[in-house]
Amino acid sequence: MRPLLLLLCFFSLLQVSQAQLQSPDQFLPHKWGEHFTPHEMQVSYYQHVAANSKNIILQPYGYTNQKRPLQLAFISTEANLAKLEAIRQNNLRRAGLLEGNTDPSLDNLSIIWLSYSVHGNEAAGAESCLKVVYELVNPQNRTTKDWLNNTLIIIDPCINPDGNSRYTHWYRNVVGTSPNVSPNAREHQEPWPGGRVNHYNFDLNRDWAWQTQIETRQRLLKYNEWMPQVHVDVHEQGPNNPYYFAPAAQPYHRYITQWQRDFQVQIGKNNAKYFDQEGWLYFTKEVFDLLYPSYGDTYPMYNGAIGMTYEQGGIGAGLAVTLRNGDTLTLKDRVMHHYTASLATIETASKNTTQLNKNFADFFQRARTNPPGQYKSFVIKGTNAKERIKTFCELLDRNQVKYGKAGKTSSLSAYDYQTGKTVTLKVEPNDLVVSAYQTRGTLAQILLEPAAELVDSLTYDITAWALPYAHGLEAYASTQRLDPDGNYPFTTNSIPANAKPYAYLASWQSSTNVKFLAAILKKGVKVRYAQEPFSVEGKSYGRGTLVISEGDNRKMSPAYRQIVEATARQFNQELSTVSTGFADSGSDFGSSNYTFIQRPEVAILSGDQTSNNEFGQVWYYFDQELQYPHTVLDANRLDRLDLSAYNTLIMPEGRYRLTDAVLEKINTWVSAGGRLIAIGDALASLQERKGFALTRFANEDDKKKADRAADDAALAARLLDHAGEERRAQSSNIPGAIFKVKIDNTHPLGFGLADTYFSLKTNDLAYQPLKGAANVGTIGGQLMVSGFAGAKAKEKQKNTVVFAQEQKGAGAVVYLVDNPLFRAFWENGKLVMGNAVFMR
Repeated sequence: MRPLLLLLCFFSLLQVSQAQLQSPDQFLPHKWGEHFTPHEMQVSYYQHVAANSKNIILQPYGYTNQKRPLQLAFISTEANLAKLEAIRQNNLRRAGLLEGNTDPSLDNLSIIWLSYSVHGNEAAGAESCLKVVYELVNPQNRTTKDWLNNTLIIIDPCINPDGNSRYTHWYRNVVGTSPNVSPNAREHQEPWPGGRVNHYNFDLNRDWAWQTQIETRQRLLKYNEWMPQVHVDVHEQGPNNPYYFAPAAQPYHRYITQWQRDFQVQIGKNNAKYFDQEGWLYFTKEVFDLLYPSYGDTYPMYNGAIGMTYEQGGIGAGLAVTLRNGDTLTLKDRVMHHYTASLATIETASKNTTQLNKNFADFFQRARTNPPGQYKSFVIKGTNAKERIKTFCELLDRNQVKYGKAGKTSSLSAYDYQTGKTVTLKVEPNDLVVSAYQTRGTLAQILLEPAAELVDSLTYDITAWALPYAHGLEAYASTQRLDPDGNYPFTTNSIPANAKPYAYLASWQSSTNVKFLAAILKKGVKVRYAQEPFSVEGKSYGRGTLVISEGDNRKMSPAYRQIVEATARQFNQELSTVSTGFADSGSDFGSSNYTFIQRPEVAILSGDQTSNNEFGQVWYYFDQELQYPHTVLDANRLDRLDLSAYNTLIMPEGRYRLTDAVLEKINTWVSAGGRLIAIGDALASLQERKGFALTRFANEDDKKKADRAADDAALAARLLDHAGEERRAQSSNIPGAIFKVKIDNTHPLGFGLADTYFSLKTNDLAYQPLKGAANVGTIGGQLMVSGFAGAKAKEKQKNTVVFAQEQKGAGAVVYLVDNPLFRAFWENGKLVMGNAVFMR
C-alpha cells in the first residue's frame, strides 16, 4: 500500500502545481524575452492561463490558410466576464448599431483591443503579449486588477501566425548557441519571402477595409461585433529606430474628430512618462500618418475608436544586434518596451472611461445626423453590370455599410466620377444609393468619396482608393441627402430552358465572368470569344462574349451542358441559349471572328527577384479567386527550366536579373506561341532589351529632350537648401493616385471595359506609346487624377501607355505598366488581368 500511497500523493501534488497560474518564465522552456516562442507554444500558454484564471476567457475565431488557430483573449473582472454578451450588446447600442437604450450599470466600462504581430517577423509584439496577458490576470498585481473593474481588454496575441511561424522557425534553425550581434550575420538576413506576410504573401496591415484575406475577414467579423473604444496595433520597424507611439503624423484624414486627435496626445504623454523613467528613446508625430483607411490604426479611427500604431525598432534584429550607436539591442529590450506601452495605454483608457464612451457615442451620432464630408449620398447606376454591383455590395456588407435602392425617380446635382464634372443626375428607381446619414456614415464617406483631402503630401501609403473607381462603376456623389427606399434587389440569373441549345452565350464584363470562364475551362469545356459585336435571335451581344457551342464540345456532350449550367448557377453568370448559329447581324458562329480560347497553362515567377507582396497578389488571383491550375517557378532557375509545358508566363512586380541568354530563350518561347505578361516594375527588365518593343521614349529626339531636362533640373538643384530636400522629392512622387485612362475596348485586352478605366498608380513608371504594339490603355495630355501626384510626376505621365500588347510570331507580350491586381481590392483590374490571360 505504501508505494501506491506515495504515487497518489505525487499525482495530487502535481495536479495542485498544474492548477496554479504560471508566468511565461515558469511555463516556457526559456525565459521571457530570451528566445522566440513558436506559435504553437504561445497557444499552449494562453490555454494554460485561461485554465487557471477567472479573469480571462479564450475564444477561437478561426484558422489561417495553414490551419493555425486564431484566437482572442477577453480579460476583465470575473463579474464583467460573466456579463460578456450584455457588455457587447450594450456597447453596440452605445454606437447605435443595435436598437434600444444602454444599460446604465454597464456604461462605465470601455473596451480596449490590443493586436500583436500583424507582420509575422515583427515578432517582439507576440512575445511581449505573453507577459501583458499574464500581468493583467496576475492576482498579485493590484494595479492591473484595478483597471479591470472598468475595462474589458480584448487581445489578439498574434494576427499573423503563419508569418510568425515562418520567421521564428527559420530563426531557430540558423541561430547558434549564442546570438551573433553583427548585422551582417546570417541570422539577421531573413530569406525571401520573409515572415512579414501571410501564406499568400499579403500584408495584412493593408487589408483591414478590403478584407481580401481569410485572417482579416474572420478578425473583422469579431471586431465589428465588439467595436472597441481603443485599438492598438503593435509593430516593429528598423532596429536603429527608437520606439514610436501616438500621436500620429500628418496627414490626418479630416473626418477624424478633435477628440480622437487630443486623446492620442493624452495616451502618448502617459506612455512617455514611463519611457522617460527608464531613459528609453522614442518619437511621435512622424512618419506614420492617419489617411489610408485599411490600416490597423486608421480603420478603427474611422469606426469611432482611438486607433494607434506602436513601432519598436527590431525588424531583423533576432535575439540581439549591434546598433549604429554601438549599443546592443536585445529581444528583452524590445518586449519590455512593448509591454510597458501596452499597460500604459490600458491605464490611460481606464482613467478616462467616461470620456471615451461619450465621445465614441458622439462619433456615430454625428454620422447619423450630420456626417462630416462634403458628399452626403452616393448613387451607383443600376445599369452597371449586375456582377459589378454585387461585388461592390459584398464589400459594403463586410464593412457593415448600409445601402438600398433609390425606389423612385428624382433629380439632383452630383459629381460624375467618370468625368470629374458636376452634372444634373436623373436618379432611377433601380439605382443603388448609399446615404452618409447612417451609423457607419463616416466610413462610407471615406471609402466612397472621389478624393480624400490632403493637408500634407508626405504620406506613408496610397492617397486614393475610391471604391467606384476600384470597381469600375458608373457612379455619382451628391452634396444633397438621398436616402434609400428599401433593400436593393439582387436577382438570380435564370438559364433559359433549352434541352439542346446550339450554343450558350455568356456575358463578359466583370471579374465574376472571368471566374466562370476559368471554372469551365478547368473542367475541359471548349470556349470561343467574340471579336466583334453581333446579334442573334433578336438580342445583341458585345465583344468578348463567350460562345460555348455544341459543335466545339461534341466529345463532352451532353455532360458539357450540365457543367456549363451548374457553373453558371454557382457564379450567377448571365447565360443565354440560342438555337442557331446564324447571326441577325455580325458574323455567324463558324466565323474566324470567334476566337477559340486556348486553355492557358500558367506559370508564375517567384523568388527573390520578385516582390513578395506582388507575387502574392498574382498567386492569390489564380489560387484563390480563379482557383485555376498554375505552376509557381523560381525566377532564378529560368536558365535551366523547360518552358514548353506552359503557354502563359507571368512576371509579377520585382527586380529581375535576366541575362541576355534568358531573354533570348523567353523570346523564342513567345514567338512559338507563348504569352508573357509583365507587371509594373518587372517591365524594367524588358526595357530597351533586344526583341522587345518596350522603350521609354518613342524616338531618339524625345529621349534627348528628357535627358536635357534632367540635366537642367540637376543644375538648378545644386544650391538648394538641404532642409527642403524631402519636400522637393515629392514633386516626382506618386505614392498612390488614380489616373483616368482611355481604353481601346475593341482590342481583346480591353474587352468588357468601358472606354475609360481608372488605374491606381503607385509609382512614376512611364512609357510613351509603344511602336509595333497595340496601345490599349493610354493617358492623354489632359489628366484627371484623384489623390496626390507630384507636379513633375504628373507631367511625366502625360501621353503615356498603361496597358499594351506586342505580337511576336505566334505569341505575344503583354505590358501592364500599372499593377491591376494591387492588394486584390482593385476589382476592375481583375478583368484586365483576365483579358491578358484568356483573351488571346
